[in-house]
Amino acid sequence: MEAKDFIRTQVVEDLASGKHSRIITRFPPEPNGYLHIGHAKSICLNFGVAAEAGGECNLRFDDTNPEKEEQEYIDAIKRDVHWLGFDWAGDTRYASNYFDALYDYAVQLIRMGKAYVDSQSAEAISQGRSTLNGAGLESPFRNRTVEENLSLFEKMRAGDFNEGECVLRAKVDMASPNINLRDPVIYRIKKVEHHQTGNKWVIYPMYDYTHPISDALEYITHSLCTLEFEDHRPFYDWLLDTLATPAHPQQIEFSRLNLNYTVTSKRKLKKLVDEGHVHGWDDPRMPTIAGLRRRGYTPESLRDFCDRIGITKSEGVVDVGMLEFCIRNHLENTAPRAMAVLNPLKVVVTNIDEVLMLRSACHPNLPELGEREIPFTREIVIDAADFSDNPPKGFKRLVPGGEVRLRHSYVIRCDEVIRNESGDVVELRCSADLDTLGKNPEGRKVKGVIHWVSASAGVPAEVRLYDRLFTQPDPEAGDDGFLGCINSEAFKVVQAMVEPSLANAAAEDRFQFEREGYFVADLVDTKPGKPVFNRTVGLRDSWGGA
Repeated sequence: MEAKDFIRTQVVEDLASGKHSRIITRFPPEPNGYLHIGHAKSICLNFGVAAEAGGECNLRFDDTNPEKEEQEYIDAIKRDVHWLGFDWAGDTRYASNYFDALYDYAVQLIRMGKAYVDSQSAEAISQGRSTLNGAGLESPFRNRTVEENLSLFEKMRAGDFNEGECVLRAKVDMASPNINLRDPVIYRIKKVEHHQTGNKWVIYPMYDYTHPISDALEYITHSLCTLEFEDHRPFYDWLLDTLATPAHPQQIEFSRLNLNYTVTSKRKLKKLVDEGHVHGWDDPRMPTIAGLRRRGYTPESLRDFCDRIGITKSEGVVDVGMLEFCIRNHLENTAPRAMAVLNPLKVVVTNIDEVLMLRSACHPNLPELGEREIPFTREIVIDAADFSDNPPKGFKRLVPGGEVRLRHSYVIRCDEVIRNESGDVVELRCSADLDTLGKNPEGRKVKGVIHWVSASAGVPAEVRLYDRLFTQPDPEAGDDGFLGCINSEAFKVVQAMVEPSLANAAAEDRFQFEREGYFVADLVDTKPGKPVFNRTVGLRDSWGGA
Protein backbone atom coordinates (compact mmCIF):
# COMPACT_ATOMS: atom_id res chain seq x y z
CA MET A 1 0.00 0.00 0.00
CA GLU A 2 1.42 3.36 -1.04
CA ALA A 3 1.38 6.06 1.65
CA LYS A 4 0.39 8.78 -0.80
CA ASP A 5 -1.69 10.85 1.64
CA PHE A 6 -1.96 11.33 5.39
CA ILE A 7 -4.76 8.78 5.78
CA ARG A 8 -2.94 6.03 3.91
CA THR A 9 0.23 6.93 5.84
CA GLN A 10 -1.67 6.33 9.10
CA VAL A 11 -3.03 3.01 7.82
CA VAL A 12 0.43 1.86 6.76
CA GLU A 13 1.82 2.78 10.21
CA ASP A 14 -1.04 0.99 12.00
CA LEU A 15 -0.41 -2.19 10.03
CA ALA A 16 3.36 -1.98 10.51
CA SER A 17 3.05 -1.44 14.27
CA GLY A 18 0.62 -4.31 14.70
CA LYS A 19 -2.16 -2.04 15.96
CA HIS A 20 -4.35 -3.64 13.32
CA SER A 21 -3.85 -6.87 11.43
CA ARG A 22 -6.73 -6.21 9.06
CA ILE A 23 -8.19 -2.90 7.87
CA ILE A 24 -11.96 -2.40 7.86
CA THR A 25 -13.52 0.84 6.61
CA ARG A 26 -17.10 1.79 5.87
CA PHE A 27 -19.12 4.05 3.57
CA PRO A 28 -22.12 5.31 5.59
CA PRO A 29 -24.54 7.31 3.37
CA GLU A 30 -27.88 8.64 4.51
CA PRO A 31 -30.66 7.31 2.23
CA ASN A 32 -32.30 10.73 1.91
CA GLY A 33 -31.21 11.57 -1.62
CA TYR A 34 -28.98 10.48 -4.47
CA LEU A 35 -25.19 10.41 -4.13
CA HIS A 36 -23.25 13.27 -5.71
CA ILE A 37 -19.70 13.88 -6.90
CA GLY A 38 -18.58 14.63 -3.33
CA HIS A 39 -19.70 11.16 -2.28
CA ALA A 40 -17.65 9.73 -5.14
CA LYS A 41 -14.55 11.07 -3.40
CA SER A 42 -15.56 9.38 -0.15
CA ILE A 43 -16.42 6.12 -1.92
CA CYS A 44 -13.08 6.03 -3.71
CA LEU A 45 -11.27 6.78 -0.44
CA ASN A 46 -13.04 4.25 1.80
CA PHE A 47 -13.18 1.41 -0.70
CA GLY A 48 -9.76 2.29 -2.10
CA VAL A 49 -7.96 2.31 1.26
CA ALA A 50 -9.53 -1.03 2.20
CA ALA A 51 -8.64 -2.64 -1.13
CA GLU A 52 -5.07 -1.33 -1.12
CA ALA A 53 -4.54 -2.64 2.40
CA GLY A 54 -6.04 -6.03 1.62
CA GLY A 55 -8.98 -5.33 3.92
CA GLU A 56 -12.68 -4.73 3.41
CA CYS A 57 -15.20 -1.91 3.29
CA ASN A 58 -18.77 -2.06 4.54
CA LEU A 59 -21.75 -0.27 3.03
CA ARG A 60 -23.90 0.91 5.93
CA PHE A 61 -26.94 3.09 5.51
CA ASP A 62 -27.36 5.71 8.23
CA ASP A 63 -31.12 5.25 8.34
CA THR A 64 -31.99 7.03 11.58
CA ASN A 65 -34.41 9.59 10.13
CA PRO A 66 -37.28 7.70 8.44
CA GLU A 67 -39.16 10.91 7.62
CA LYS A 68 -36.69 11.72 4.84
CA GLU A 69 -35.57 8.24 3.76
CA GLU A 70 -36.88 6.16 0.88
CA GLN A 71 -36.17 2.79 -0.67
CA GLU A 72 -35.57 4.57 -3.99
CA TYR A 73 -32.53 6.26 -2.47
CA ILE A 74 -31.20 3.00 -1.03
CA ASP A 75 -31.47 1.29 -4.41
CA ALA A 76 -29.85 4.25 -6.19
CA ILE A 77 -26.93 4.39 -3.75
CA LYS A 78 -26.20 0.67 -4.11
CA ARG A 79 -26.39 1.01 -7.89
CA ASP A 80 -23.99 3.97 -7.88
CA VAL A 81 -21.40 2.24 -5.70
CA HIS A 82 -21.41 -0.81 -7.97
CA TRP A 83 -21.26 1.34 -11.11
CA LEU A 84 -18.21 3.17 -9.77
CA GLY A 85 -16.50 -0.22 -9.63
CA PHE A 86 -16.69 -1.14 -5.95
CA ASP A 87 -18.34 -3.86 -3.91
CA TRP A 88 -18.88 -4.00 -0.18
CA ALA A 89 -18.03 -6.74 2.27
CA GLY A 90 -20.88 -9.08 3.14
CA ASP A 91 -24.49 -7.98 3.21
CA THR A 92 -25.69 -4.42 2.99
CA ARG A 93 -25.75 -3.01 6.50
CA TYR A 94 -28.14 -0.55 8.10
CA ALA A 95 -27.84 1.47 11.29
CA SER A 96 -31.34 0.16 11.96
CA ASN A 97 -29.79 -3.33 12.29
CA TYR A 98 -28.36 -2.05 15.57
CA PHE A 99 -31.43 -0.32 17.02
CA ASP A 100 -31.80 -2.94 19.79
CA ALA A 101 -28.13 -2.67 20.72
CA LEU A 102 -28.25 1.12 20.56
CA TYR A 103 -31.22 1.15 22.91
CA ASP A 104 -29.40 -1.17 25.33
CA TYR A 105 -26.33 1.07 25.26
CA ALA A 106 -28.55 4.08 26.02
CA VAL A 107 -29.93 2.24 29.04
CA GLN A 108 -26.34 1.58 30.12
CA LEU A 109 -25.59 5.30 29.93
CA ILE A 110 -28.63 6.08 32.07
CA ARG A 111 -27.63 3.47 34.68
CA MET A 112 -24.13 5.02 34.75
CA GLY A 113 -25.62 8.46 35.36
CA LYS A 114 -24.36 9.50 31.90
CA ALA A 115 -27.72 10.18 30.24
CA TYR A 116 -31.03 11.75 31.23
CA VAL A 117 -34.48 12.45 29.84
CA ASP A 118 -34.97 16.15 29.20
CA SER A 119 -38.53 17.50 29.06
CA GLN A 120 -37.58 20.94 27.76
CA SER A 121 -38.66 22.10 24.33
CA ALA A 122 -36.26 21.70 21.42
CA GLU A 123 -35.88 25.48 21.32
CA ALA A 124 -34.95 25.68 25.01
CA ILE A 125 -32.42 22.87 24.64
CA SER A 126 -30.85 24.56 21.64
CA GLN A 127 -30.64 27.89 23.41
CA GLY A 128 -29.10 26.28 26.47
CA ARG A 129 -26.42 24.51 24.44
CA SER A 130 -25.54 27.29 21.99
CA THR A 131 -24.48 30.11 24.29
CA LEU A 132 -21.23 31.49 22.87
CA ASN A 133 -19.91 33.19 25.99
CA GLY A 134 -19.12 30.92 28.91
CA ALA A 135 -20.74 27.60 29.69
CA GLY A 136 -24.04 26.28 28.43
CA LEU A 137 -27.15 26.41 30.58
CA GLU A 138 -27.94 23.21 32.43
CA SER A 139 -31.39 21.75 31.96
CA PRO A 140 -33.65 21.81 35.03
CA PHE A 141 -34.12 18.07 34.37
CA ARG A 142 -30.40 17.25 34.23
CA ASN A 143 -30.29 15.79 37.76
CA ARG A 144 -33.24 13.44 37.55
CA THR A 145 -32.54 10.14 39.31
CA VAL A 146 -31.43 7.05 37.45
CA GLU A 147 -34.73 5.36 38.28
CA GLU A 148 -36.77 8.28 36.98
CA ASN A 149 -34.76 8.44 33.77
CA LEU A 150 -35.09 4.68 33.19
CA SER A 151 -38.86 4.90 33.67
CA LEU A 152 -39.22 7.93 31.39
CA PHE A 153 -37.03 6.41 28.68
CA GLU A 154 -39.10 3.24 28.74
CA LYS A 155 -42.24 5.36 28.38
CA MET A 156 -40.64 7.14 25.43
CA ARG A 157 -40.08 3.76 23.79
CA ALA A 158 -43.63 2.67 24.55
CA GLY A 159 -45.06 5.72 22.79
CA ASP A 160 -46.49 7.35 25.89
CA PHE A 161 -45.17 10.79 24.91
CA ASN A 162 -45.86 12.96 21.90
CA GLU A 163 -43.16 14.00 19.46
CA GLY A 164 -41.07 16.82 20.90
CA GLU A 165 -42.34 16.25 24.42
CA CYS A 166 -39.00 14.91 25.64
CA VAL A 167 -35.62 13.60 24.46
CA LEU A 168 -32.75 11.58 25.87
CA ARG A 169 -29.50 13.52 26.28
CA ALA A 170 -26.00 12.32 27.07
CA LYS A 171 -24.64 13.90 30.27
CA VAL A 172 -21.18 15.06 29.24
CA ASP A 173 -20.03 18.62 30.01
CA MET A 174 -22.21 21.71 29.72
CA ALA A 175 -19.14 23.87 30.38
CA SER A 176 -17.21 22.53 27.42
CA PRO A 177 -16.13 25.08 24.79
CA ASN A 178 -17.10 22.42 22.22
CA ILE A 179 -20.85 22.64 21.80
CA ASN A 180 -20.93 19.00 20.68
CA LEU A 181 -20.07 17.96 24.24
CA ARG A 182 -22.79 20.06 25.84
CA ASP A 183 -25.13 17.18 26.59
CA PRO A 184 -26.05 16.30 23.02
CA VAL A 185 -29.44 14.77 22.26
CA ILE A 186 -29.03 11.05 21.53
CA TYR A 187 -32.70 9.93 21.15
CA ARG A 188 -35.84 11.70 19.99
CA ILE A 189 -39.42 10.65 19.47
CA LYS A 190 -40.54 10.09 15.85
CA LYS A 191 -43.84 8.30 15.38
CA VAL A 192 -43.00 7.43 11.79
CA GLU A 193 -42.93 4.05 10.05
CA HIS A 194 -39.38 2.99 9.20
CA HIS A 195 -38.55 1.46 5.82
CA GLN A 196 -36.59 -1.36 7.48
CA THR A 197 -38.11 -1.83 10.94
CA GLY A 198 -41.72 -0.88 10.24
CA ASN A 199 -43.56 0.36 13.34
CA LYS A 200 -41.35 -1.38 15.91
CA TRP A 201 -39.82 1.90 17.09
CA VAL A 202 -41.21 5.32 17.92
CA ILE A 203 -37.88 6.61 19.19
CA TYR A 204 -34.85 6.93 16.93
CA PRO A 205 -31.18 7.52 17.79
CA MET A 206 -29.32 10.59 16.56
CA TYR A 207 -26.47 10.31 14.07
CA ASP A 208 -23.69 11.39 16.46
CA TYR A 209 -24.76 8.63 18.85
CA THR A 210 -25.44 5.96 16.23
CA HIS A 211 -22.33 6.36 14.13
CA PRO A 212 -19.55 5.56 16.63
CA ILE A 213 -21.42 2.62 18.12
CA SER A 214 -22.23 1.20 14.67
CA ASP A 215 -18.55 1.58 13.74
CA ALA A 216 -17.55 -0.25 16.92
CA LEU A 217 -20.04 -3.09 16.38
CA GLU A 218 -18.61 -3.61 12.89
CA TYR A 219 -15.01 -3.50 14.18
CA ILE A 220 -14.20 -0.60 11.86
CA THR A 221 -10.54 0.32 12.18
CA HIS A 222 -10.55 3.73 10.48
CA SER A 223 -13.72 5.83 10.36
CA LEU A 224 -13.05 8.35 7.59
CA CYS A 225 -15.17 11.52 7.72
CA THR A 226 -15.14 14.96 6.15
CA LEU A 227 -13.82 17.92 8.13
CA GLU A 228 -17.19 19.12 9.41
CA PHE A 229 -17.12 16.10 11.77
CA GLU A 230 -13.80 17.09 13.34
CA ASP A 231 -15.56 18.93 16.18
CA HIS A 232 -17.79 15.87 16.67
CA ARG A 233 -14.81 13.54 17.27
CA PRO A 234 -14.58 14.28 21.03
CA PHE A 235 -18.12 12.97 21.52
CA TYR A 236 -17.34 10.00 19.23
CA ASP A 237 -14.44 9.11 21.51
CA TRP A 238 -16.34 9.93 24.72
CA LEU A 239 -19.07 7.44 23.83
CA LEU A 240 -16.65 4.64 22.99
CA ASP A 241 -14.53 5.35 26.06
CA THR A 242 -17.62 5.36 28.30
CA LEU A 243 -19.40 2.30 26.91
CA ALA A 244 -18.15 -1.28 26.83
CA THR A 245 -18.16 -1.53 23.03
CA PRO A 246 -16.21 -4.34 21.31
CA ALA A 247 -13.86 -1.93 19.50
CA HIS A 248 -12.76 1.69 19.42
CA PRO A 249 -12.33 2.84 15.80
CA GLN A 250 -10.19 5.86 14.97
CA GLN A 251 -12.04 8.73 13.34
CA ILE A 252 -9.92 10.65 10.80
CA GLU A 253 -11.17 13.72 8.94
CA PHE A 254 -10.35 14.93 5.44
CA SER A 255 -11.48 17.90 3.37
CA ARG A 256 -14.73 17.56 1.46
CA LEU A 257 -14.95 18.18 -2.26
CA ASN A 258 -15.94 21.71 -3.22
CA LEU A 259 -16.41 22.13 -6.97
CA ASN A 260 -17.03 25.45 -8.70
CA TYR A 261 -20.18 25.93 -10.83
CA THR A 262 -21.71 23.24 -8.61
CA VAL A 263 -23.80 22.76 -5.48
CA THR A 264 -23.56 19.47 -3.59
CA SER A 265 -25.88 20.07 -0.66
CA LYS A 266 -28.51 17.29 -0.71
CA ARG A 267 -31.08 19.76 0.52
CA LYS A 268 -30.38 22.10 -2.39
CA LEU A 269 -30.23 19.29 -4.92
CA LYS A 270 -33.60 18.06 -3.65
CA LYS A 271 -34.96 21.59 -4.04
CA LEU A 272 -33.82 21.64 -7.69
CA VAL A 273 -35.67 18.36 -8.22
CA ASP A 274 -38.81 19.13 -6.21
CA GLU A 275 -39.30 22.57 -7.77
CA GLY A 276 -38.80 21.29 -11.32
CA HIS A 277 -35.62 23.20 -12.12
CA VAL A 278 -34.21 19.90 -13.40
CA HIS A 279 -35.81 16.68 -14.64
CA GLY A 280 -35.07 14.47 -11.64
CA TRP A 281 -32.08 13.31 -9.64
CA ASP A 282 -30.50 11.74 -12.73
CA ASP A 283 -30.84 14.85 -14.90
CA PRO A 284 -27.52 15.11 -16.78
CA ARG A 285 -27.09 18.66 -15.49
CA MET A 286 -27.01 17.40 -11.90
CA PRO A 287 -23.75 16.65 -10.04
CA THR A 288 -25.24 13.39 -8.80
CA ILE A 289 -23.44 10.20 -9.76
CA ALA A 290 -26.63 9.13 -11.55
CA GLY A 291 -26.72 12.45 -13.43
CA LEU A 292 -23.04 12.27 -14.37
CA ARG A 293 -23.53 8.70 -15.55
CA ARG A 294 -26.46 9.69 -17.74
CA ARG A 295 -24.42 12.64 -19.01
CA GLY A 296 -21.85 10.14 -20.26
CA TYR A 297 -19.18 10.24 -17.56
CA THR A 298 -17.46 6.92 -17.01
CA PRO A 299 -16.52 5.21 -13.76
CA GLU A 300 -12.89 5.40 -14.86
CA SER A 301 -13.07 9.17 -15.34
CA LEU A 302 -14.62 9.76 -11.90
CA ARG A 303 -12.06 7.52 -10.20
CA ASP A 304 -9.29 9.35 -12.08
CA PHE A 305 -10.73 12.69 -10.96
CA CYS A 306 -10.86 11.60 -7.31
CA ASP A 307 -7.28 10.35 -7.54
CA ARG A 308 -6.06 13.61 -9.08
CA ILE A 309 -7.63 15.89 -6.47
CA GLY A 310 -6.15 13.78 -3.68
CA ILE A 311 -6.85 13.65 0.06
CA THR A 312 -5.86 16.59 2.25
CA LYS A 313 -7.04 18.54 5.28
CA SER A 314 -7.04 21.82 3.34
CA GLU A 315 -10.39 23.18 2.25
CA GLY A 316 -10.39 24.57 -1.26
CA VAL A 317 -12.37 24.75 -4.46
CA VAL A 318 -11.60 22.40 -7.34
CA ASP A 319 -12.09 23.71 -10.87
CA VAL A 320 -14.83 21.77 -12.64
CA GLY A 321 -12.53 21.96 -15.66
CA MET A 322 -10.46 19.20 -14.03
CA LEU A 323 -13.50 16.92 -13.96
CA GLU A 324 -14.14 17.72 -17.62
CA PHE A 325 -10.50 17.06 -18.43
CA CYS A 326 -10.76 13.58 -16.88
CA ILE A 327 -13.72 12.54 -19.02
CA ARG A 328 -12.17 14.02 -22.18
CA ASN A 329 -8.94 12.20 -21.42
CA HIS A 330 -10.73 8.88 -21.03
CA LEU A 331 -13.04 9.21 -24.03
CA GLU A 332 -10.28 10.50 -26.30
CA ASN A 333 -8.61 7.13 -25.89
CA THR A 334 -11.70 4.90 -25.90
CA ALA A 335 -14.68 6.45 -27.72
CA PRO A 336 -15.29 5.47 -31.36
CA ARG A 337 -15.56 8.34 -33.85
CA ALA A 338 -18.70 9.12 -35.80
CA MET A 339 -20.25 12.04 -37.68
CA ALA A 340 -23.40 13.84 -36.61
CA VAL A 341 -24.85 17.03 -38.05
CA LEU A 342 -26.65 18.96 -35.33
CA ASN A 343 -27.95 21.82 -37.50
CA PRO A 344 -28.52 20.26 -40.91
CA LEU A 345 -28.30 22.19 -44.18
CA LYS A 346 -29.16 20.22 -47.33
CA VAL A 347 -26.49 19.83 -49.99
CA VAL A 348 -27.15 18.29 -53.41
CA VAL A 349 -24.02 16.84 -55.02
CA THR A 350 -25.00 17.32 -58.62
CA ASN A 351 -22.47 15.00 -60.24
CA ILE A 352 -23.34 11.99 -58.07
CA ASP A 353 -26.20 9.60 -58.94
CA GLU A 354 -25.11 6.42 -57.19
CA VAL A 355 -24.23 5.52 -53.62
CA LEU A 356 -20.47 5.54 -53.07
CA MET A 357 -19.59 3.47 -50.02
CA LEU A 358 -16.65 4.94 -48.14
CA ARG A 359 -14.83 3.41 -45.19
CA SER A 360 -13.13 4.95 -42.21
CA ALA A 361 -11.54 3.76 -38.99
CA CYS A 362 -13.77 3.84 -35.92
CA HIS A 363 -10.80 5.24 -33.97
CA PRO A 364 -7.55 6.59 -35.42
CA ASN A 365 -5.42 4.90 -32.75
CA LEU A 366 -7.43 1.77 -31.97
CA PRO A 367 -7.44 -0.50 -35.01
CA GLU A 368 -9.10 -3.21 -32.95
CA LEU A 369 -12.33 -1.18 -33.11
CA GLY A 370 -12.42 -1.81 -36.85
CA GLU A 371 -13.96 0.34 -39.57
CA ARG A 372 -17.41 1.62 -40.36
CA GLU A 373 -19.06 2.20 -43.73
CA ILE A 374 -20.08 5.73 -44.63
CA PRO A 375 -22.46 6.09 -47.60
CA PHE A 376 -21.81 9.11 -49.82
CA THR A 377 -25.01 9.96 -51.68
CA ARG A 378 -26.37 12.63 -54.00
CA GLU A 379 -28.04 14.37 -51.08
CA ILE A 380 -26.08 15.02 -47.90
CA VAL A 381 -26.35 17.44 -45.00
CA ILE A 382 -23.68 19.64 -43.52
CA ASP A 383 -23.86 21.86 -40.46
CA ALA A 384 -25.38 25.23 -41.35
CA ALA A 385 -22.52 26.93 -39.49
CA ASP A 386 -20.07 25.45 -42.01
CA PHE A 387 -21.43 27.61 -44.84
CA SER A 388 -21.35 31.39 -45.17
CA ASP A 389 -22.08 33.63 -48.12
CA ASN A 390 -20.68 36.54 -46.13
CA PRO A 391 -17.70 34.88 -44.46
CA PRO A 392 -15.74 36.57 -41.68
CA LYS A 393 -11.99 36.90 -42.00
CA GLY A 394 -10.25 33.57 -41.60
CA PHE A 395 -13.37 31.49 -42.44
CA LYS A 396 -12.05 28.19 -43.85
CA ARG A 397 -15.25 26.35 -44.58
CA LEU A 398 -17.68 26.44 -47.48
CA VAL A 399 -18.47 29.67 -49.35
CA PRO A 400 -20.10 30.36 -52.75
CA GLY A 401 -17.64 29.28 -55.42
CA GLY A 402 -15.29 27.91 -52.77
CA GLU A 403 -14.09 24.42 -52.01
CA VAL A 404 -13.94 22.39 -48.84
CA ARG A 405 -13.08 18.80 -48.04
CA LEU A 406 -15.75 16.55 -46.61
CA ARG A 407 -14.37 14.51 -43.73
CA HIS A 408 -13.32 11.01 -44.90
CA SER A 409 -14.57 11.89 -48.38
CA TYR A 410 -14.09 14.18 -51.38
CA VAL A 411 -13.50 17.84 -52.02
CA ILE A 412 -16.69 19.65 -53.04
CA ARG A 413 -17.25 23.07 -54.61
CA CYS A 414 -20.32 25.24 -53.92
CA ASP A 415 -21.80 26.12 -57.32
CA GLU A 416 -25.23 27.49 -56.36
CA VAL A 417 -27.05 28.75 -53.28
CA ILE A 418 -30.82 28.16 -52.99
CA ARG A 419 -32.87 30.47 -50.78
CA ASN A 420 -36.47 30.58 -49.62
CA GLU A 421 -38.83 33.55 -49.92
CA SER A 422 -37.34 35.07 -46.78
CA GLY A 423 -33.86 34.94 -48.22
CA ASP A 424 -32.68 32.16 -45.93
CA VAL A 425 -30.27 29.60 -47.33
CA VAL A 426 -32.13 26.27 -47.56
CA GLU A 427 -30.00 24.27 -50.01
CA LEU A 428 -26.60 24.22 -51.66
CA ARG A 429 -25.80 22.79 -55.08
CA CYS A 430 -22.28 21.46 -55.15
CA SER A 431 -20.04 19.30 -57.31
CA ALA A 432 -17.56 16.73 -56.02
CA ASP A 433 -14.05 16.24 -57.30
CA LEU A 434 -14.07 12.45 -57.42
CA ASP A 435 -10.32 12.33 -57.83
CA THR A 436 -9.68 13.64 -54.32
CA LEU A 437 -10.53 10.67 -52.10
CA GLY A 438 -7.60 10.40 -49.73
CA LYS A 439 -5.49 12.92 -51.63
CA ASN A 440 -5.30 16.63 -52.37
CA PRO A 441 -6.60 18.12 -55.64
CA GLU A 442 -3.96 18.91 -58.20
CA GLY A 443 -2.95 22.53 -58.62
CA ARG A 444 -5.00 24.02 -55.79
CA LYS A 445 -5.01 24.06 -52.01
CA VAL A 446 -8.11 23.25 -49.94
CA LYS A 447 -7.73 24.27 -46.30
CA GLY A 448 -11.08 23.51 -44.68
CA VAL A 449 -12.49 20.14 -43.59
CA ILE A 450 -16.13 19.78 -42.50
CA HIS A 451 -18.25 16.85 -41.37
CA TRP A 452 -21.37 15.62 -43.11
CA VAL A 453 -23.97 12.85 -43.18
CA SER A 454 -25.93 11.28 -46.03
CA ALA A 455 -29.42 12.80 -46.10
CA SER A 456 -30.98 9.63 -47.50
CA ALA A 457 -29.02 6.99 -45.58
CA GLY A 458 -28.46 8.95 -42.37
CA VAL A 459 -30.52 8.43 -39.23
CA PRO A 460 -32.62 11.14 -37.54
CA ALA A 461 -31.66 11.47 -33.88
CA GLU A 462 -32.60 13.63 -30.94
CA VAL A 463 -29.51 15.27 -29.47
CA ARG A 464 -29.62 16.92 -26.07
CA LEU A 465 -27.03 19.61 -25.53
CA TYR A 466 -26.11 19.90 -21.86
CA ASP A 467 -23.91 22.50 -20.24
CA ARG A 468 -23.06 23.61 -16.71
CA LEU A 469 -26.12 24.13 -14.55
CA PHE A 470 -24.96 27.43 -13.04
CA THR A 471 -23.53 30.53 -14.65
CA GLN A 472 -21.42 31.57 -11.64
CA PRO A 473 -18.31 29.85 -10.22
CA ASP A 474 -19.82 30.23 -6.76
CA PRO A 475 -23.57 29.67 -7.19
CA GLU A 476 -24.19 31.01 -3.68
CA ALA A 477 -22.45 34.34 -4.24
CA GLY A 478 -25.35 36.29 -5.76
CA ASP A 479 -28.16 38.03 -3.90
CA ASP A 480 -30.69 35.49 -5.18
CA GLY A 481 -28.73 32.42 -4.07
CA PHE A 482 -28.06 29.37 -6.18
CA LEU A 483 -31.49 29.43 -7.84
CA GLY A 484 -30.73 32.92 -9.14
CA CYS A 485 -27.86 31.79 -11.37
CA ILE A 486 -29.32 28.71 -13.04
CA ASN A 487 -28.04 28.60 -16.60
CA SER A 488 -31.04 28.85 -18.94
CA GLU A 489 -28.81 27.61 -21.79
CA ALA A 490 -27.77 24.44 -19.96
CA PHE A 491 -30.28 22.23 -21.80
CA LYS A 492 -31.24 22.37 -25.45
CA VAL A 493 -32.70 19.77 -27.78
CA VAL A 494 -31.91 19.61 -31.49
CA GLN A 495 -33.05 17.25 -34.21
CA ALA A 496 -29.87 15.99 -35.81
CA MET A 497 -28.84 13.62 -38.57
CA VAL A 498 -26.25 10.98 -37.66
CA GLU A 499 -24.35 8.50 -39.75
CA PRO A 500 -25.92 5.03 -40.19
CA SER A 501 -23.40 3.34 -37.90
CA LEU A 502 -25.16 5.02 -34.97
CA ALA A 503 -28.65 3.76 -35.79
CA ASN A 504 -28.62 0.98 -33.22
CA ALA A 505 -26.42 2.58 -30.58
CA ALA A 506 -27.18 0.94 -27.26
CA ALA A 507 -27.79 2.86 -24.05
CA GLU A 508 -24.51 4.25 -22.67
CA ASP A 509 -22.57 3.72 -25.89
CA ARG A 510 -20.19 6.65 -26.07
CA PHE A 511 -18.84 8.39 -29.17
CA GLN A 512 -16.82 11.33 -30.28
CA PHE A 513 -18.97 13.23 -32.77
CA GLU A 514 -16.22 14.62 -34.95
CA ARG A 515 -15.78 18.38 -34.57
CA GLU A 516 -18.67 18.50 -32.05
CA GLY A 517 -17.69 16.78 -28.81
CA TYR A 518 -18.31 13.62 -26.82
CA PHE A 519 -21.79 12.16 -26.66
CA VAL A 520 -23.52 9.19 -25.06
CA ALA A 521 -26.64 7.28 -26.04
CA ASP A 522 -29.14 8.17 -23.33
CA LEU A 523 -29.51 5.54 -20.62
CA VAL A 524 -33.29 5.91 -20.44
CA ASP A 525 -34.70 7.12 -23.76
CA THR A 526 -32.54 5.50 -26.45
CA LYS A 527 -34.44 2.84 -28.40
CA PRO A 528 -33.29 0.60 -31.29
CA GLY A 529 -33.40 2.66 -34.48
CA LYS A 530 -34.34 5.80 -32.51
CA PRO A 531 -31.17 6.98 -30.79
CA VAL A 532 -31.12 9.82 -28.29
CA PHE A 533 -27.72 11.31 -27.55
CA ASN A 534 -26.59 13.49 -24.65
CA ARG A 535 -23.61 15.78 -24.96
CA THR A 536 -21.11 14.82 -22.27
CA VAL A 537 -18.55 17.54 -22.90
CA GLY A 538 -17.16 19.55 -25.79
CA LEU A 539 -13.88 18.75 -27.48
CA ARG A 540 -12.28 21.65 -25.65
CA ASP A 541 -13.23 24.05 -22.91
CA SER A 542 -15.40 26.89 -24.20
CA TRP A 543 -16.35 28.42 -20.85
CA GLY A 544 -14.20 31.53 -21.04
CA GLY A 545 -11.10 29.88 -19.69
CA ALA A 546 -12.84 28.39 -16.66
